[in-house]
Amino acid sequence: MNNNPYLPEMATVQEVITETGNIRTLRVTLDNKERMGQFDFRPGQVGQLSVFGTGESTFVINSPPTRKDYLQFSVMKAGEVTARIHQLNTGDQVGIRAPLGNGFDFEAMKGHDILFVGGGIGMAPLRTLLLYMIDNRADYGDITVIYGARSPKDMCYTYEFEEWRAGGVNLVLTVDAEFPGWKERVGFVPTVLSEVAPSPSNRIAITCGPPIMIKFVLFGLKELGFEDPQIITTLEKRMKCGIGICGRCNAGSKYVCLDGPVFSYDQIRAMGGEM
Repeated sequence: MNNNPYLPEMATVQEVITETGNIRTLRVTLDNKERMGQFDFRPGQVGQLSVFGTGESTFVINSPPTRKDYLQFSVMKAGEVTARIHQLNTGDQVGIRAPLGNGFDFEAMKGHDILFVGGGIGMAPLRTLLLYMIDNRADYGDITVIYGARSPKDMCYTYEFEEWRAGGVNLVLTVDAEFPGWKERVGFVPTVLSEVAPSPSNRIAITCGPPIMIKFVLFGLKELGFEDPQIITTLEKRMKCGIGICGRCNAGSKYVCLDGPVFSYDQIRAMGGEM
């Protein structure tokens, strides 16, 4: 970031992708080309995206650091700022304060099998780590992705699924109920997790999605024998200012924006919270 943590850097929207009826993806580049070329971050780190005259909000950078043509943010319409972001078009300017937070410890994951469990927009933070691992495929073992949504119309990144599979990913897709033309699995994500039953041996599980999904995914992972340190999630939705000033994202003695947003389940339990 620049020397003033409150001052956003100017960026321009290069592409807008409609993921679902209420989720849009923005691909942006920093206007300072030298800064864009030097911009570096870790999968799981976030940025504050500003719409001038409206406000700013926190979103994970869901493009990987191995692909630096643009920075990608996926935004679900949920309030004034996100509604304004959904009105942006190619060529519009925004502000970015990034990178913020810690990120996934992908070095410690080398040599391990990896399980991603995502639901809906919760695939956004998982995508950045998944693509990083695809781009460094030899460093990781089996990669399994269980991704679900209410219906096929609620799934993000559908245009990338074949790329993921071509990158050596075992992709398991599911929707909550039968849908015309749907040929993949049908069932809630926690149920499909139990059916797939991935072994916890030498495996790290990374999950993100609606709170109720995560709650039952945790039950499922524990039943399969996963230990707390093997389970990781990201809590960027709790972040506010992003730099530890406002004090609104504290969890026990920790601040999500400074100590997270990526935490293992044993860290969260030590903070006295749940995912």
